[in-house]
Amino acid sequence: MTANFKFQKDKILIFGIWNKTSIARLKTHDFLSQISITQCIFDFSNLEEIDMAGVRFFLALEFDLKKNNISILKQGLNSRFEKLFQLCEKNYQRIENDTQKNKLDFKKLFISLGIFSVNFLAILKDFINFVGAFFIALLLCFKNPKNFRFISFLYHIENSAFNALPIIILTALLIGIVLAYQAAYQLAQFGANIFIVDLMGISATRELAPLITAIIIAGRSASAYTAQIGVMKITDEIAAMNTMGFRSFDFIIIPRVMALIISMPLVVALSDAISILGGMIVAKISLDISFLEFIRRFKEAVELKHIIIGLAKAPMFGFLIGAIACFNGFKVKNTTQSIGIYTTKSVVNTIFWVIAFDALFSIILTMAGI
Repeated sequence: MTANFKFQKDKILIFGIWNKTSIARLKTHDFLSQISITQCIFDFSNLEEIDMAGVRFFLALEFDLKKNNISILKQGLNSRFEKLFQLCEKNYQRIENDTQKNKLDFKKLFISLGIFSVNFLAILKDFINFVGAFFIALLLCFKNPKNFRFISFLYHIENSAFNALPIIILTALLIGIVLAYQAAYQLAQFGANIFIVDLMGISATRELAPLITAIIIAGRSASAYTAQIGVMKITDEIAAMNTMGFRSFDFIIIPRVMALIISMPLVVALSDAISILGGMIVAKISLDISFLEFIRRFKEAVELKHIIIGLAKAPMFGFLIGAIACFNGFKVKNTTQSIGIYTTKSVVNTIFWVIAFDALFSIILTMAGI
């Protein structure tokens, strides 16, 4: 016998065999469309057999009825079936397949946007306070130079900039070669070989070299700064330093940030030279432009302002990298997992803001005709 039911006033009579085979053709909609009362009774007195699939069908039906503010009662269950219902009710979970959930929920969207905005403004406020405290501490160092940790400053220049030179030189050389190679192929089609110098000179010195250098330093040094400060915070070194009356800005932040501010223009200048060298090599090999001819054209075509603009960006990039990295380091909680989280945030944030400020500089300078 298959699964059958019959409506009788406020009751639904259930009879037959309700198993995974017999209920395959049934849907809860068959019941929902015919129930219009506020309380419904399921009478299982004539039920012959039921398995867990059948119980699940009734639990799903009960769930849907409750959503429509219809309460149900079960009667006529023998002890064996009642135990099976009780067991399934304890472990029943309903996963709704509602197409409305796939639609955009504007309420939740605006709530999420509001939460994100509030959190972003809170972080921005903390960062502005942090930058203000940095400049106050830096001003005090200028007033009393003895407070400036010169040895630490030199150490961070070596560790953050000098030790990064191999990867920066290699990257700048490859960027110069790739850019020149792609340009050479296009320019050769129009017989404008010599213009490779203009393209390489302006794009490398003004945009590419400073940006690529800043991204490398951000990935290498920002993560190191955040991890170092985070470990110092977890091991209570910063708390001990403050307890002894030493200002953490003087010992931790100013040497690191100033090291990047001072060293970035020097590193960018080297990156400019290496990327131009890569372009010279490709120009010689692909377009038969000699080094002397390349240099002569470079002096004519590339104005000094392009080199100065690239070098002028470098200290700002250094400040952004150092300040964001140190800020995230002080945000580390007292867990080792937090170090990984804020180190990742530090790298992502520094790279994003370096690119954002580079784009901003480019727009402003272009609008100003520089």
